[in-house]
Amino acid sequence: MEKILILGGTGKTGRRIARRLKADGRPVRTASRTSGDIPFDLDDPTTWAQALDGVAAVYVLEPNLRTGVDRRARMPRFVPEAVGAGVRRVVLLSAHGVGHADDSHPLKVAEQAVRGCGVGWTILRPDWFSQNFSESSWLPGILNGTLSLPTGDGRTPFVDAEDIAEVAAASLTEDRHSGQIYQLTGPRAISFGEAAHLISEATGRTIRHVDVAPEVFVERCVSDGVPADVARLLTGVLVAIRDGRGSAVSDGVERALGRPARRFEDYVAETSAAGHWS
Repeated sequence: MEKILILGGTGKTGRRIARRLKADGRPVRTASRTSGDIPFDLDDPTTWAQALDGVAAVYVLEPNLRTGVDRRARMPRFVPEAVGAGVRRVVLLSAHGVGHADDSHPLKVAEQAVRGCGVGWTILRPDWFSQNFSESSWLPGILNGTLSLPTGDGRTPFVDAEDIAEVAAASLTEDRHSGQIYQLTGPRAISFGEAAHLISEATGRTIRHVDVAPEVFVERCVSDGVPADVARLLTGVLVAIRDGRGSAVSDGVERALGRPARRFEDYVAETSAAGHWS
């Protein structure tokens, strides 16, 4: 049985996809710059051939969102090499809003490369991950009791990374997902204040959301080591939520899996029970 290559295989979605595929008896190869089964770097084409050896399907993502990057040297080169090596399915982790963005969006080139690859492809456009509250940049705020973000009372339909992983695993192994673009969201939009309240109730701790000015948030990100251009990009998409431009609820999870998307409340209950916010 030919292998499935998971780029970013130890990341938030990658490790979940790998776990699902392995449980189903699928041979999986995880790859990343610093860990996984094999070293891989989109900036270093000499690492590509070994990662692609014997691979029939690949999960790809563009991790570098900085301006000034030569994107044509990355995904538009890697995807054809993957197809030339025998890959017959390509699944891309993109993001909400890329479909309406202009060509300056850092993920636009990646989507174009995948859609023109000549083999079966699927594009996943998820909303904000629920797991950002427990595994990523929002976790420190949850732990110290104050989540400071420039989102005001805006609402967005957080999507569970487990749902993303299940859709990705299905897309990597089933022909019926070929040519599909799945907008992935949770079943309802909530504010960051409501999210903090739900986590407070589950943990028995007081957690609040505080709206901050965009320029203050950019400065804080930069002081934490985030490149300035990435900090501005991140701030812009958060401010869009505050301005009422959070994404609408989508049926992508249900279309792909035949079941409703997982509720944020279920994610909170499970995460709290596992002690991640202790």
